[in-house]
Amino acid sequence: MTDLLSKQLLLNIARAHQHQPIHFTGISNIAATFNFQFNAGATPAFTGDNGSLMTPVFGGTVSENPTISIVPIEGEEFTRRLLTPFQESKLTMLLRQGADVDLILRLLAGELRLYGNEQAGIYANNPSDIQGYRLFRQAVLHLSSIQDKNRLYAEPLMFDQKLTLSADSMTADQIAALQKDYTLDYSAERNQILLSKKIIGRIVLTNYDPATLSNDERKRLHEEANERADNDVMVDIRPGFTGGEWPIHGVFRLRSFHNVLNFIGQSIDGTPEYPVNKHSQTPFVTENPISTLDIFVSADEPEDTELTTQFNGSYYSLKPETGYQWNREGFRLLSQIFQMTITELGQQGAPAITIAK
Repeated sequence: MTDLLSKQLLLNIARAHQHQPIHFTGISNIAATFNFQFNAGATPAFTGDNGSLMTPVFGGTVSENPTISIVPIEGEEFTRRLLTPFQESKLTMLLRQGADVDLILRLLAGELRLYGNEQAGIYANNPSDIQGYRLFRQAVLHLSSIQDKNRLYAEPLMFDQKLTLSADSMTADQIAALQKDYTLDYSAERNQILLSKKIIGRIVLTNYDPATLSNDERKRLHEEANERADNDVMVDIRPGFTGGEWPIHGVFRLRSFHNVLNFIGQSIDGTPEYPVNKHSQTPFVTENPISTLDIFVSADEPEDTELTTQFNGSYYSLKPETGYQWNREGFRLLSQIFQMTITELGQQGAPAITIAK
């Protein structure tokens, strides 16, 4: 199952490279059939001239014949998931598993939008946008340097939502209904009811613990983030903390899985990635590979590769690692992202291909 998924991902990168539509299939059912055979007989015993005894002989075989049903993964729901940009929760889920922030963002983010300073603008994660691509790469590398020091936070903004109502305007039933969602405090001096509710807001990438901010500031950051799209992840790198030498305030805009595959496919030779040096304010970093995912294309089947597939007369494979496991981790991350995209395979609908072995 794992090998099948890996080959499908690599095959669809090849399809994207050759501007062909992507296509996925899945195993909907595996039925194991066992065949048991038994035989018996007799043979003369080795008794010499002393007699003619017969010795029984027994034998048996067991064979397994699995039947595999393969169905195409298609339909409106899967297509919508394939084309819908990822939401911020998917990124933070991967970060909490220990994935490198620069690898995640180079795969998932389509652009960085900066606000409020001389660098304000839109910077695309696209090698054809020379200025934008350069700053995008520098920004994710800067976040990686903060992550290396365990000072990168990816936390939801939690704050108290407070309201004040006149006690005279509320009935007993209304007050009872509010108690289900709010903490109520009555002020006899002002004849007011103070309502308080804990809100779990949008997620922000920071170089400080958001819990150290005041309630009003956390609320303000949430309101700013909430004005953006669901696939925007706010980043707020402030002076005075690790990595604050280069303040960054803006959002990373996440793209869809379809665009992720197209980006990797076209980066093979259509719009190849190129070296980008770190920002002058970023400390030394050990990993800054040229390619987000390095795919090797050849006319002959390559040797010493862990994963290879063939498409339209060309062989596609992951390039061997050079010094660290970036390529392997990138492909593993791509597989996890795909698992977040697909849904449970339906048992009815599209015709299934049955293979008996």
